[in-house]
Amino acid sequence: MNSNMQSNPISSQLFTSIDMGTNSFKLLIVHADPSGRSFVPVERLKEPVVVSRESPTSISALSQARALQSLQKFKSLILSHNVSSDRIRCVATEALRRAENQKQFVEAVYEDVGLKVDVLSGEEEARLVYLGVLQFLPVFEKSVLCVDIGGGSTEFVVGKRGDVKLAVSLKLGHVNLTQMFIKNGFGLEKMRDYIRHAIDESGLVDKLKESDGFEGVVGSSGTIRAIENAVFSGYGADLCQFNLEGYKRDWRFGTRELSRVVAKLCSEGDEELIRREGFFKRRSEFIVAGAVLLEEIFKAFGIEEMEVSEYALVEGVIADSLAKAFDGFYDLNANARWRSVIRLATRFNGKKRMNHAIHCANIAKEIFLGLRKCNDFNVILDDKDLEYLEAACFLHNIGIITGKKGYHKQSYHIIKNGDHLHSYTAEEVEHLALLMRYQRKKFPKLHRAPLKNFTEEAKRKFIIMCLIIRLSVILQRSENMDLQEVEFLESSESFKLVLKQQTQEPLVMVCEDQVNKNSDALLLEQEVEHFKRLFKKEMEVVYPS
Repeated sequence: MNSNMQSNPISSQLFTSIDMGTNSFKLLIVHADPSGRSFVPVERLKEPVVVSRESPTSISALSQARALQSLQKFKSLILSHNVSSDRIRCVATEALRRAENQKQFVEAVYEDVGLKVDVLSGEEEARLVYLGVLQFLPVFEKSVLCVDIGGGSTEFVVGKRGDVKLAVSLKLGHVNLTQMFIKNGFGLEKMRDYIRHAIDESGLVDKLKESDGFEGVVGSSGTIRAIENAVFSGYGADLCQFNLEGYKRDWRFGTRELSRVVAKLCSEGDEELIRREGFFKRRSEFIVAGAVLLEEIFKAFGIEEMEVSEYALVEGVIADSLAKAFDGFYDLNANARWRSVIRLATRFNGKKRMNHAIHCANIAKEIFLGLRKCNDFNVILDDKDLEYLEAACFLHNIGIITGKKGYHKQSYHIIKNGDHLHSYTAEEVEHLALLMRYQRKKFPKLHRAPLKNFTEEAKRKFIIMCLIIRLSVILQRSENMDLQEVEFLESSESFKLVLKQQTQEPLVMVCEDQVNKNSDALLLEQEVEHFKRLFKKEMEVVYPS
């Protein structure tokens, strides 16, 4: 390698949280803004462990084996990103809280995987769920009741302006209710009676009244998100079809919509069972208990409408870690712009496309930071430009929800014509929409609308960012590339983009657009040529040998 080449490694501000829940384990790796105002997901992974499957009061040898296997997978991913050990936090919830062999299990995790497990109290879990909600929804100024239905417990927390006014954990979860009633054949009415009694015994309704009540309600668990998706898809009305107009509303549902879904879920017969399994997939085993529990919570607290948060405990742990790492400078409410970007991206993208978006943003950031070091072009790329670029990468594929043909144009229209992005000016929204419009296909012409009215500096800056996103969109299609180790290098003669991979398998390009699935190599060549023409410098993409 040329000795004049300068490497530009991705910043080391990486934080990791692991949520060892009753039903599943979740891993989240994020890159934190050095200002402490936001974080960007780098990796997400979820494993269906169900640690209480064999026993509700202890972690069986089989469950422990599943848990350790999943945690080893998490640890490998964490190591591949070189996350500092003091920025990894692993928490456990209800299944471990009540496990008779909690101590032995925690020791086994430390000995086998090297992770220290923090078994949360119910109240601390509720607080962290609230912090997670604040990273996703603009409810900082409101007094909100957050409800998080887990596999072994349900957390209730009332918070306002980042402070917790009330936090209660009840041992009502979709896994333990399923095991206690549905699998034992005791019936749904007995389960409903049990739920009502547990809520009454807790005195939670009176506690909420004493704490001056709440202005809104937020649900934040996977069960509640699945129910919201069922409401949106018309599950209770036998529709189950996509409607783009529906995506313009916020994530929320009311009492009547919930009741329709619950009634459908409680229907008997093989046909309904097949339909439920097809729609809810792995969650179908526990969704009936979760839905009935949520309906009883609505009734007990007089809830008419619930807003839904994609973020919960695992993101709350990250927010808590950032607040400590930045010594109180992490502002829980300063993230409104980025929060709305993530909200919209999550709304339109499933897990696979969201991962593509995350990887696209990682590549784009590496190229951007490399280019920013250059002194031979007449624009200054600043942090605001990086924010626009990352936002465009996270949103670039949202138009696929309407079909793969011309999805870049649909992405443009969704951003341009929808009121989705908060705290962005009309000009900024237009800028983001145009980046998505020109992420692929025709390259923008500077002398034509809509760019012809841009200033010369704005035109050049836009073209640079357009080149970056176009290159990143193509490169993120590789399934086995270790994107954390993409390097963008510069010398006086050339640019070099070095791709590294985790496996020894050949690099395979997987294209979202089936029409162009065999043309990625040609597209990459075209984008490299655009790069050369703009910067008057050779550009080389180096694949792993």
